[in-house]
Amino acid sequence: MNKRVDKRMAPAERKQRFATLSGIPHEAHYTAADIACEDREGALGYPGEFPYTRGIYPTMYRGRLWTMRQYAGFGTAAESNQRYRYLLSQGQTGLSIAFDLPTQIGLDSDHPLARGEVGKVGVAIDSLEDMEALLEGIPLDRVSTSMTINSTAAILLMLYVAVAKKQGADLQRLSGTVQNDILKEYIARGTYIYPVRPAMRIVTDLFAWCRTELPSWNTISISGYHIREAGSTAVQEVAFTLADAIAYVEAAIAAGLAVDEFAPQLSFFFNSHNDLLEEIAKFRAARRLWARIMRDRFHAADPRSMLLRFHAQTAGSSLTAQQPENNIVRVAMQALAAVLGGCQSLHSNSLDEALALPTESAALLALRTQQIIAYESGVTDTVDPVGGSYAIEKLTDEIETRAREYLEKIDALGGMLRAIEIGYVQSEIQKAAYEYQQAVERGEQVVVGVNQFVAEEERPIPILRIDPEIERAQVSRVQARRARRDHAKVQSALAAVETRARSSENLVPAIQAAVEAYATVGEISDAMRRVFGEYQESVTI
Repeated sequence: MNKRVDKRMAPAERKQRFATLSGIPHEAHYTAADIACEDREGALGYPGEFPYTRGIYPTMYRGRLWTMRQYAGFGTAAESNQRYRYLLSQGQTGLSIAFDLPTQIGLDSDHPLARGEVGKVGVAIDSLEDMEALLEGIPLDRVSTSMTINSTAAILLMLYVAVAKKQGADLQRLSGTVQNDILKEYIARGTYIYPVRPAMRIVTDLFAWCRTELPSWNTISISGYHIREAGSTAVQEVAFTLADAIAYVEAAIAAGLAVDEFAPQLSFFFNSHNDLLEEIAKFRAARRLWARIMRDRFHAADPRSMLLRFHAQTAGSSLTAQQPENNIVRVAMQALAAVLGGCQSLHSNSLDEALALPTESAALLALRTQQIIAYESGVTDTVDPVGGSYAIEKLTDEIETRAREYLEKIDALGGMLRAIEIGYVQSEIQKAAYEYQQAVERGEQVVVGVNQFVAEEERPIPILRIDPEIERAQVSRVQARRARRDHAKVQSALAAVETRARSSENLVPAIQAAVEAYATVGEISDAMRRVFGEYQESVTI
């Protein structure tokens, strides 16, 4: 209990200790003394001004709402296209494409290791033919698109560009984001292909190519989301995401790019979890810390290089298969935290995602959740409505301090690549995940419907099922495309990819030529596998 509270006047408290999900203690109340510092005004600033604690734009949602970008993709390209067009018709303002596991790790749908996974957790994309079907009838020069893809990001972006060119779109105006964050795959997710350092080369090659050819495109979405989904705390999510970002900036500079040439197109992707106040403070702390890193560490001069622009997604790991209707409330609370934290785009999960890919009705309800926050809650009428809250400002300071301590530890280890290679980051996340699960099992962390308020009988809800015939049809489609393309042209294009991989030349133009020849995602990935090899995880603590 806070020492300023007269215990004689206060009733007994529910718990001996109150803390955030990251373990940051909660006082019973806060005052101005808790957030006193030498330069309080400088630490906060105004919205749109350094250090951007209160938001990256002066008017925030009074000028423009965040992009409502519902993540979707399943089965075949044609089916996913129908879902995208439906969501756009219902008020969604941007596409967000989910790819199946074979596509994510550079395997064609007819590869033996792809069996049983085609179209299951996202859409199957094998060649330009599939991308054309996926985007049919969608004007790419008028829609912002996010693609959650990492190891094969350069290939999938070139497929997207090829479709845009066929539509006659001006590539200089094409807008969207490709995740392209390979480091978090080694930390938290596992859909990597190549060893760390050649994989980083592909990332920076894409930075360089987009600088001139696709200048409005966000070349990376540095993802804390998957770090949090793997079990990290909010503090670790900020620290490890920004450590990854530092590694990308360093790699781009080492590749000969000036910081202000590429940094304005960096973007971020964060989780929005259950602890409302901590999540709001997390976003504010990350924004302030990144601005200071870019100014003080990398000497960025362009204010746009200091802006932490981020997409948020509500926490999939918080959703429960038990009493799935409870997830509606969780998602609404998490989405509100992202908005109060100042996100630039947002995906709100569907109530059924702990059970299966979302049904159309569940996806629509998730979109309506965002629309109600935007148009009915009133929180979009004021810039940073939580600014000045003693509790929020204290949490913001504490998260920034603790995240900075992690960054100093990573620097002492030799940087993020070295910290990943020796397993330090993975170990820290595993410990946090274990401690959280232990707290749930002891009943110290309440999960409604799971360890308290359990229902005797669960009500079934409709779920989306993927027809096994989809995989057979996709396999036939890719094999038929191989049979009718120009074989000599494809082989020449693949040989060029391999030659470029053995040199220091930028890989992207060769990848672009290969996709336009209808080489498959797997074939292009294999061309680079022959040069780079495959990553084998070996954690030594």
